[in-house]
Amino acid sequence: MYPSPGKLKQPPHFSHDRAKFARMTAKTEKSELTFAAIVDAAVDMAAAQGMESLSLGQVAKHLGISKSGVFSRVGSLEALQQAVLDEYDRRFVAAVFTPAMAYPRGLPRLNALVSLWVDRASNVELLTGCIYVAGAFEYDDVESPLRAVLESNLRRWRASMVRTVNQALEAGHLRPDTDPEQLVFEVYSLMIGLMHDARFLRDPNAPARVRAAYDRLISTYRSFTYLE
Repeated sequence: MYPSPGKLKQPPHFSHDRAKFARMTAKTEKSELTFAAIVDAAVDMAAAQGMESLSLGQVAKHLGISKSGVFSRVGSLEALQQAVLDEYDRRFVAAVFTPAMAYPRGLPRLNALVSLWVDRASNVELLTGCIYVAGAFEYDDVESPLRAVLESNLRRWRASMVRTVNQALEAGHLRPDTDPEQLVFEVYSLMIGLMHDARFLRDPNAPARVRAAYDRLISTYRSFTYLE
């Protein structure tokens, strides 16, 4: 005898399949949350101690989980370092570049970029030291995929600053003979000095000093006809 049509309409083991799917979803969400926590911890460690300080074991210890738990989610130290650079780049854009875009094009925006960068690089308590600057010294004579990523991020950031300087030139905020590449180089040099004094010498006056140095620097480039 064939089953009745009513019986055919009921999918077999539906409640079991739904419960299994729910468990899989919960497991996936937990894994994603753990991966995010691993990367967050690694970014903080790299900002405070440098990229070369990272190890799967140290990150695991920091989070209170097993080293195998870290390995199962990131795959390798190299993959973790790559994730750190990606996350740091995202944070840097969110903390420095995006807020600065709210300022008018030209010198106000350039000033905002530098000010926000100083804030982020000099905040020892929040462990937000500039991995861009510190990493350039860590990997200056090392050829590796990680160095290539770091260099690409650095060049992109400096290109953004050059573009901002060019906009200031177009707006008449800077002297016509301003060399954008030279100005960005000088700003970057100030940031290296900030990192040295704020993080190595732990000089609490370093942020104020670099702001004063930037004000003096930009005054030599500012157009005589520009009034803030």
